[in-house]
Amino acid sequence: MVLLAMWYPKIAAIAAAVCCGMATVHASTYKPARPPAVPMAVRTPYLNSWLQCEPECLLPDNWPRHWTTQILGWQGLVAVDGKVFNWMGKAFQNPVVKQVSLEYTSTKSIFVFDVDGKINLTVTFLSPVFADDLSRQSQQFSYISAKAKSADGETHNVRLYMDVSGEWASGDLSQKITWAHDKTNKLDYHTFERTEQVEYGENGEIAAWGRWYFTTGSDSGLSWQIGSDQLVRSQFASNQTLTNTVDNTFRAVQENWPVFGFSHDLGNVGSSDIERLFTLGLIQDNVIHFAGINKTLDAVPGLWQSYFNHDDQLAIDAFYDDYQYATSHSSELDNRIQQDSVKVGGQNYATITTLSVRQSFGALQFGGTPSKPYIFLKEISSNSDIQTVDVIFPAYPILLYLNATLARYLLDPLFENQQSGAYPNKWAEHDLGTFPVAKGYPSGNDEPMPLEECGNMVIMTLAYAERTGDSSYLEKHYSILSRWAEFLVEDSLIPSNQLSTDDFAGTLANQTNLAIKGIIGLKAMSRIANLTSNSDNWGAIADEYLAQWKVLAINNETDLPHTTLSYGDKKSYGLLYNIYADKLLDLNFVDQSIFDMQSRFYQSIAMKYAVPLDTRHTWTKSDWMMFAAAVASPDTKALLIDKLANWIGNTTTNRAMTDLYDAETGGYPQDGPTFVARPVVGGTFALLALPS
Repeated sequence: MVLLAMWYPKIAAIAAAVCCGMATVHASTYKPARPPAVPMAVRTPYLNSWLQCEPECLLPDNWPRHWTTQILGWQGLVAVDGKVFNWMGKAFQNPVVKQVSLEYTSTKSIFVFDVDGKINLTVTFLSPVFADDLSRQSQQFSYISAKAKSADGETHNVRLYMDVSGEWASGDLSQKITWAHDKTNKLDYHTFERTEQVEYGENGEIAAWGRWYFTTGSDSGLSWQIGSDQLVRSQFASNQTLTNTVDNTFRAVQENWPVFGFSHDLGNVGSSDIERLFTLGLIQDNVIHFAGINKTLDAVPGLWQSYFNHDDQLAIDAFYDDYQYATSHSSELDNRIQQDSVKVGGQNYATITTLSVRQSFGALQFGGTPSKPYIFLKEISSNSDIQTVDVIFPAYPILLYLNATLARYLLDPLFENQQSGAYPNKWAEHDLGTFPVAKGYPSGNDEPMPLEECGNMVIMTLAYAERTGDSSYLEKHYSILSRWAEFLVEDSLIPSNQLSTDDFAGTLANQTNLAIKGIIGLKAMSRIANLTSNSDNWGAIADEYLAQWKVLAINNETDLPHTTLSYGDKKSYGLLYNIYADKLLDLNFVDQSIFDMQSRFYQSIAMKYAVPLDTRHTWTKSDWMMFAAAVASPDTKALLIDKLANWIGNTTTNRAMTDLYDAETGGYPQDGPTFVARPVVGGTFALLALPS
């Protein structure tokens, strides 16, 4: 995006900040906390925009950004009695509105602005989550509502402006884009896209294919314009209306920065709210290239096509028309998550869960057909793998809490690819490739986490079946589940030198926490055998292994006995988060004394913002902290929750919530990876996912 410094010398920008009162001088309030970053339009891996908090979360005079930090040009202006103010974006030197407050819920980010003491402007970014409605969840669209009302008891003339730039369409700003303006019976819309479409391609993690739509209602006070950023924004700033014209010189994103603007004349605004609605999103015909049961890479259509007759206009109309339902449904979901979270973990727990919802679902792509739906997951920011088993596993709790049926749609691609015979190893596959191409690993050269993924697949499959009552799913996949269980027999008790899900820490032999996952996996396989009327070859082995594990894994030669990071290393320790699966599956397998022992020990090693993951670093993982909290004693549960909630409000990280941070400083790990926007934060729902 063309930045302020490209229009004016830096000294002018500084002078403007002094004379006009830039947003940074205003103190906004935050509810329930000041997040590291604010979800704006976050529904899929490609509709994934955030306001970074540095450290304040101020929308005026700041650009929303993709999770990668690429600027996504998104400008908001408002004219009150002829005077123009900036409420979003960094393009203009107009005085900025005062941000009064920011509130986030599970589905909404709500900004309240004071415009010159005359108008209260409330802007809500709504990214609904329809866990029980595939039709509605299939659309890659988000809502933006702007409401204006008088702040001083007087009537004021108000005109509202918003635009988006071509940056949304390409991570390569040198790419040429094309555009058009058109109407449906109810909407005006701008559509724009890359001229050179690359299906299943990305640039800088941004999709290289698909059509972007920016829409609003066709009311009598609407004007619109497509043109260069300077021209269109200056037109509104000078005239408070747009020209209803299209600049037809198609060009690169960064060439005279094409923007797509709308302006609404709200007329004379008094004590009642006057609302205008916008939607923004992406339509892709095919969403994933997938090698399933037939071993060949085939197109997976966007699930939206089945519900909207492959018709873009029908789809955008339907999403816009659905706003009232979406608002009502989202408020009900917000209230449910808020109340359930407070009930099991207090307000601090609600602070955590409500920030995790949109980020979790923002990594999911819905494809297929209503009779055979798929959900594909992108391992955002860590390496962009698709369908990573040990990323699905920590994200699983939010699905089990909201609608366990969704879990099947994530597991299906993994089963299909491996049951085709395309994967040669005897253990479970780590992932299916790099998003959005799920080609699998016919050479068996995926990242090797054999014990981790076998345990995960057995545990997750049983959890799905138990929550839905779908024992037929266990029967369908019993053969391959048995094969993975055989590997657990071989490797669980004395794990070989290998990676666990915490692969950033490197390989390690005899991992205590990894071993207990495999052993619990064997006990889960025992239940699967019983549920499917097969011979139980696993339960007795699991019992035997657990007895031996307690001897190998626990350091009793200390005032506070605890499990070690690896067998025999008495100076080591780690979060024993994998015992969570015992409670999740209601196995009553692991001794309660082990849960109690770990709870007492965590109290002694807690740092400012967390309990460290293990003795190799002062790093921690928020998902695993909540797995541990879910099965901890009440005082330790409160400790872990309180520390994570405190971190949210005080961390120096400033991007979509990381799950990996330093337990003492609260920042990104020094000399470690920077994880952002990952779906594993669904693991913060670990308390809510437990059987009631």
